[in-house]
This record gives sequence, structure tokens and C-alpha cells, in this order.
Amino acid sequence: MYRRNYLYITSEQQEKIKNYRIIIGGCGLGSVIAECALRLGFEDLCIIDGDKVELSNLNRQNYTRDDIGKYKVDALQNRLLQINPNAKITTIGEYLTPENIDKHLNRRYDLAINTIDFTSHIPFLFDKICVSRNIPVLHPLNLGWGASVIIIDRDSKQLSTLHHEYEGFELHMAQHILLELKKTERLPPYLIDIISDYSKIKGRGVSPPQLAVGSWLVASMCTTLMYNLCVNVEVKTFPEVYFKSI
Repeated sequence: MYRRNYLYITSEQQEKIKNYRIIIGGCGLGSVIAECALRLGFEDLCIIDGDKVELSNLNRQNYTRDDIGKYKVDALQNRLLQINPNAKITTIGEYLTPENIDKHLNRRYDLAINTIDFTSHIPFLFDKICVSRNIPVLHPLNLGWGASVIIIDRDSKQLSTLHHEYEGFELHMAQHILLELKKTERLPPYLIDIISDYSKIKGRGVSPPQLAVGSWLVASMCTTLMYNLCVNVEVKTFPEVYFKSI
């Protein structure tokens, strides 16, 4: 099914990404990343989430109205296997907790995607365990009309250096991205206003705003970076960031 990847991806590279083992923590934004990765040829995916699909997910996540009320991992697995029934899609239908996270990360993975909500310290613990096992971690961020990805590995700085508490952590990430973009003169004006407006309401327990555009942009960025890491192309790591906007 990957015949049209020719010229961009060699047969040897196609085989390599097929067997590259990826774990995706969180099936919200992770659901869009999973499909983009599978369509490129990444066929060994483990998806973890204990959440169910809700109507409010449909503006940006990879689900339909028929999926509402179903566990995200089950709905996503079904969708992915309809694309490629030969893919190895492993599901863990549980929220990660301090008690089970080590068990669920005990398989040898080559790469991790961290799209876990910052409603606890679990995203930090996910990073810590992965880095201790020499598994690079991609942190994608939906920025509405744009998207960003941060890569953490054992030689990079850790995200926890931005802020040690999880509450409002997405805002700290976005503010760091602003600072990095200012260095390159690639800062889109809309992002300054959105981050400023959100910073005024984030203390009220309001989730960050997200658009479908940001989801698809971040999925393509993550998939490209997954490919680069798999075939040993050099990538930027935190505190440097990747950013794309229309």
C-alpha cells in the first residue's frame, strides 16, 4: 500500500519504519498523529488512553459521531486497522497512573509520543521513564493556526525545567515557543494575542483552545520527525523547538 511513497522513501527505509516501535500516550491529539504515521508506513503502534470519545473532541481529534461513548483506543484501533489490517496496533485502555506507568512502558520502544493531558504529573513521569530507557519523546502542541513539536532525549534539557507544576503547563510551553520564535523572526502575530488572552483565563480551569488545522499540522510534523529519527537524520532537541504555521 506504500507504492506511492517511492522516490521519497527507499524500500530499505520503508522496511525500517515498518518495524519501528512507537508508543503514543494519549489518544486525543495522538489519534491524528497515529493515522498520519500509519499512512507513511509506521505499523507497530501502541496506543494508551482510558478516555472515551465525546462530542467536544470532534473538532480536532480523529473520531466521528459513531465513536461517541466508545473508548478512544478501541475506536482508533478500529480506524487504523481499516487502513492497514496488517498493522500491529496494541491498545491499553487505561489512564496512566504512578502505579501502572512503569508496567505499561516495560516493552522496548524506539520512540514515544507524549500527548497526555497536563492534569497531573504523569506527563513528566512518562518523560522520565522513557528518557531513562533511552527512548526519545516527542511533545506536540496544537497552536490553532499553527503547531509545534518539542523533542526530549537523554542529552536534552527536560520540560520540567520550564516549570515544576503541571497546572497550566501548556501555557508555559507556549510561552517558551514564543521566546524561541522571536529569535528567528518567525513569530506569527496571532499567536501573541492568543497566548495573552488564554493566560487571562487559564486559572479558571479552561482547556487550551485547539483547531483541526493545528492537529493536522502537528501530525505531519511528528510523522516527519519520527521518520528522521528512525533513519538517523539529525533533529533539534529541547530547548529548541519546531514550529509551523499557515
